[in-house]
This record gives sequence, structure tokens and C-alpha cells, in this order.
Amino acid sequence: MDIAALKKILISELLNASVSSIEGLEISYLGRNGKINELLKNIKSLSLEEKKTAGKDINAFKIFASEEIKKTKSSLYEKKEQEMQVDVTLPPSLDEPGSLHPITIAVNEITGIFNKIGFIRMSYPEVDWEYYAFEVLNMPVTHAARDDFETTFLSGQPDKKKGKMVLTPHTSNGQVREMERLHSKPPIRMINIGKCYRPNWDATHTPMFHQFEGLCVDKNITIAHLKGTLDYFVKSYFGENTEVRLRPHHFQFTEPSFEVDITCTMCKGTAIVKDKKCKICKSGWLELGGTGMVHPNVLKAGGIDPSLYSGWAFGFGIERVNMMKYGIDDIRNYYSGDIRFLKLF
Repeated sequence: MDIAALKKILISELLNASVSSIEGLEISYLGRNGKINELLKNIKSLSLEEKKTAGKDINAFKIFASEEIKKTKSSLYEKKEQEMQVDVTLPPSLDEPGSLHPITIAVNEITGIFNKIGFIRMSYPEVDWEYYAFEVLNMPVTHAARDDFETTFLSGQPDKKKGKMVLTPHTSNGQVREMERLHSKPPIRMINIGKCYRPNWDATHTPMFHQFEGLCVDKNITIAHLKGTLDYFVKSYFGENTEVRLRPHHFQFTEPSFEVDITCTMCKGTAIVKDKKCKICKSGWLELGGTGMVHPNVLKAGGIDPSLYSGWAFGFGIERVNMMKYGIDDIRNYYSGDIRFLKLF
């Protein structure tokens, strides 16, 4: 048991140690089957007096080995860390350009399309009163949309006239607000883009989504003006060969009301893709959103005389029109944070 010789060997090995070898060196001396434990096992054959001396020497060597290995390990890792330090003033090795989120791209594109025909971009509260979200839109207290299963109500003191605060379920809360902003004096040509909130979560719904609202009020405004505007938007956004149709429907704040359909962007309105029924539309048409002529009660709520003025309005989901344009089948992709999806845009 020549501890002195073993100590010299350890010192030599520590001088030549590297980050990759220091762990193995530590195990070879201090591990369960290491050299120090081997020394302790050999004590059995010694006399009582020799055991005392040998045990003392082995423990001293163990402390020495442990400290020296620890210091060497610390020094090696510190040196490696210094070598790996990066000069933050240097440009990155992979300078990947950033990009706008697909929703932001769609918002900018939609805004530009309507700006060309005289519509101004407005923005109204995401947290609003029941009065603007429902009352002025001809939706009575008993309307199903005002149930807390469909709308998110906020805690807080209700207003005596305007009711409770809500997270706006649609951008239509901006209709009467825009009329009030203009002191009930048409013409009005507004595009309102904002976030909406409804407690739904699946492949086609998220609790928060974006919507854009169009509002036009003036003298002698007809459904022909509405149809012409929708044709212009659809062809500008989806392509010149995209067609539009209006289906009679019911909305509380428009009369008459319509659902807007466009020819499917996948099958181009044929309902057939590679000799099979189109999985996206199954009929050649895709539903875009709701529209109609502004209800007289909504005009009255905004201080406008419906006998002198008329108007139209629509509300479309931005995620939805974007999904239709690019053939995206799950709305949750927009908010997954998956860089692979975002890079597609």
C-alpha cells in the first residue's frame, strides 16, 4: 500500500486531465470500486497497530484526492465556460429574419383593401357595456346570446343605464359608437377591426378571435351597394375568380339579413378535387360570415333617422377568412406558437 506513489500518480493524472476525463478520474479514485476503497479493503490483513496507522494515512489521502479532484474539475469547467463565452457585440451566426404574424398580415391587407374605397379604420373597446354589445343592436335581455354560456361577463359595478361589462363577443359594438362619434351625421364608412371573446375551443373556434366589421350608412344605400362591396373585397382578397352569393338568414341587428358564401378556394366551386368530393366544402361553397341592411332600431339607437338614411353592415372572422384563403384546417394553429406554422407566411 504505497500511498505516496499513488499520490504522485494522482497528481500527474490531474495535470493532464480534461473536461471529458475528470469524471472518470474521480470515479477511479473515489468511487465504490475505486483505488481508495481497495486500500481500505487490504487493511484486514494488517495488525491492530498497523491498521490504525494505515487507516489514518488512507483517510488523509482520501481527503487530499477529493479536494484536488474538486479543484481541478472546477478549474477545467471554468476554463471551458470562458472559451465558450460569446461576444454579444458580434452579429449572430444564423441571422434569421423575423416576420409578421399571419393575423397581422391579414389585418393590414384587409385594411388596405377597404381604404381604397373610402373606408376608415376604427377601433372600439374590447371591454364594453351590455348597452353597446346588445341593447343598441336590437338584442333584448331575453336573447340567447346574452346568456353567460355565450358571453363573458366581467365582475364590477354595473352601470344603471348601460348594464354589466362584457368582453365583446363581436365587433358590432362599434356600430352605434361610430354613429355617436360622428354626432349621428352620415355618411359613415367604417371598418372596425378588433378582438372578440366567446367561450368556445375546438378546431374552428378559440375563446379569443379577431373580427372585422364593415358599416356603411348614407342616403339611398341598398343591397346592391352591399353586394358590390362584398364582390370587391372577395375578389381583392381571395382572387378574381372567386364568386359571392347571399343566402337569406336572420340576425337581430340587420333586416334583411344574409349569410355570405364564396366559391371554395380548394375546388374552385366545383365540389370535386381529383375526382373526389371536396373535403373542405363538399358543395362548392364556403360560408364567409353574416351581413345585411342595418336594422332601423339600430339606426335610431345611433340617433339617425331611418326614414332618411339606410345602411349595411357585415362581420367576418379574420382567422376564418385567412383559413379559407390558405386552406388551413385548424384555427388553433394561429395560437400554438409553432414556428413551423408561422414560417409558412
